[in-house]
Amino acid sequence: MIKIAPSILSADFARLGEEIDSVNCADYIHFDVMDGLFVPNISIGVPVLKSVRKYTEMVIDAHLMIATPLFFAGIFAENGADIVTLHVEAAPEDEIRRAIIEIHNKGKKAGLSVKPKTPASALFPYLEAIDLALVMTVEPGFGGQAFMPDMLPKIAALRSEIENRGLSVELEVDGGICPETARQCVSAGANVLVAGSDIFRASDRAARIRALRGENEE
Repeated sequence: MIKIAPSILSADFARLGEEIDSVNCADYIHFDVMDGLFVPNISIGVPVLKSVRKYTEMVIDAHLMIATPLFFAGIFAENGADIVTLHVEAAPEDEIRRAIIEIHNKGKKAGLSVKPKTPASALFPYLEAIDLALVMTVEPGFGGQAFMPDMLPKIAALRSEIENRGLSVELEVDGGICPETARQCVSAGANVLVAGSDIFRASDRAARIRALRGENEE
């Protein structure tokens, strides 16, 4: 099953509740956290997460693009995120592993992400420890960027490694996702698609979500 995760980074925050309602046929709410250090932008944090958690029962997929993942992993897990995804580049391996354990200790799922310049093999040592692997198909930090097709072999390499080990790790992609690039990512092995501007700019968001799943064409 192909899952869709609308990124509320592209939503209208003045009417965030309505924006979430408009995509409630999706599977996850993607919650982008940026600290201005790990990536050159600042977005949203725990107070917004708490409000979103109170508002919706949808799965909240928190993507922490931050320089201190060990400090914040448990905080986001205990304040409403169902999945907490860290960046492998953000900290040494021992800290990443401790953060994954902290997320699991809070009863939540742990994910690990790679930037475009980081090889798929950087995630291989962690695959048995995580629930989700995220391939960034744009440089993290800003919405609305163009999809990088040279990330498709990375997606395929991760899918192959996951299947060879007999794991049930979800494989997520984030960046420049539209129906056309969604098909390419799914063909490469992805099963969770993050889309921000493509969904929130659509006049019929439910139809756009169906199109991203490959259920219909607009």
